[in-house]
Amino acid sequence: MAGGSGTRLWPLSRAGYPKQFLVLSGDADNRFSLFQQAAQRLQGLADAGIQVAAPCIVGNEDHRFLVLDQLRELALEPASVLLEPVGRNTAPAVTLAALAALEAGGDPVLVVNSSDQTVTDTAAFTAALRQAVRAAADGTVVILGITPDKPETGYGYIRVADGGGSAVATVAQFVEKPDATTAARYLAEGGYFWNAGMFVLKASAWMAALERFRPDIATATRAAWAARSTDAKFVRPGKVEFAAVPSESVDYAVLEKCPGTDIAIRMVALDAGWNDLGAWEAVWQVAPKDAQGNASVGDAIVKDSRNTLVHAHSRLVSVVGLEDVVVVETADAVLVASRERSQDVKLIVNQLGAEQRGEQTLHRKVHRPWGWYDSIDNGPRHQVKRIMVKPGASLSLQMHHHRAEHWIVVSGTAEITNGDKVLLLAENQSTYIPLGQTHRLANPGKVPLEIIEVQSGSYLGEDDIVRFEDTYGRK
Repeated sequence: MAGGSGTRLWPLSRAGYPKQFLVLSGDADNRFSLFQQAAQRLQGLADAGIQVAAPCIVGNEDHRFLVLDQLRELALEPASVLLEPVGRNTAPAVTLAALAALEAGGDPVLVVNSSDQTVTDTAAFTAALRQAVRAAADGTVVILGITPDKPETGYGYIRVADGGGSAVATVAQFVEKPDATTAARYLAEGGYFWNAGMFVLKASAWMAALERFRPDIATATRAAWAARSTDAKFVRPGKVEFAAVPSESVDYAVLEKCPGTDIAIRMVALDAGWNDLGAWEAVWQVAPKDAQGNASVGDAIVKDSRNTLVHAHSRLVSVVGLEDVVVVETADAVLVASRERSQDVKLIVNQLGAEQRGEQTLHRKVHRPWGWYDSIDNGPRHQVKRIMVKPGASLSLQMHHHRAEHWIVVSGTAEITNGDKVLLLAENQSTYIPLGQTHRLANPGKVPLEIIEVQSGSYLGEDDIVRFEDTYGRK
């Protein structure tokens, strides 16, 4: 499941490039995003002697090319990428995956995993998951419960009937997020585990339980699935039909209703250094630290400080005399917050949304299916962008009503359609695109193409694009 927006890790995570696709570690040996790490962890089951099919990704239409690009970096082809036209929480997302799995043939065991979590002990994760997969093969619903190491109030809990003494324990009850006193009691009593939202069950078992407890979700999702369209790996449920699906989580829709019924629900304990990275506080917890408890990523200088997190993305960040503070810098925004209030970053994101500011959604550097652009300067009637086009890729054939453009090739070879002319430009060569002229930029070479684009005109917004042809199906 890769559809989240990760707003509590703003300004690094934004709606257009959320946390699951970010590399949060400063460790050169860990250069993979959370999404890529999740995909790699699940492939570990194959090493444990379990046949593993290609992954099925459920995500957001806007992130479809991020998904494919990051999987290709792992040389991993997905079975399909199911694109939700609107967010409807996790129960409809899992239902789409179950319907896709059943239609592909057989009745496989589904390992349902979020793409925005981290695990430090991969071997322990694989061992627990192997137990869960084998237990689920007979139709049992199996959930992974995180062994708690502190009285955490931010998670729901799973209570098991036998205190967690058996490898595959019977789930007695799901309980809501507790207050601090109750959480401490859970830890003292034992038999309580954090609910991480990871579970394992056969596709048919999910559909049967959903039909029993929430037939409205099952019926509406089936209708959206029946109205789907397919474009290569992308599968799009019917937009109108999916918008009518009730929004509900897996827990509320099915799992919490199973205890006390004839539907068997079991739990396998997971003690593998799990963290959901729900806020900057959680990022600090899992990060390597110096002797004073400071964690830093990027070009950071930390002096006379304790228990701080400094995340420098595009420039030098230096701090002196801070304690329990988070500092996150990006090219267009800086966050400074107390660690204990890091959950409240959502208040900033909400205000940005209310003011319709672009910093809520996009970074200065914006990824596109053909590459990326970085808005390096702007002012009245002008804007300067650095643009990278992948080998073999091209932008749409387009025109603008309100701006002209100058293009200078920095590296690589550019194939440029400029009106009725097509020309090749090499390094240090340039061209001019008049206002209203039909044009296209393409990279015919085998190395990335980089250009500098200087825009001038009365309006420079991204919505001043009229597309005539587009490789990526954009309107």
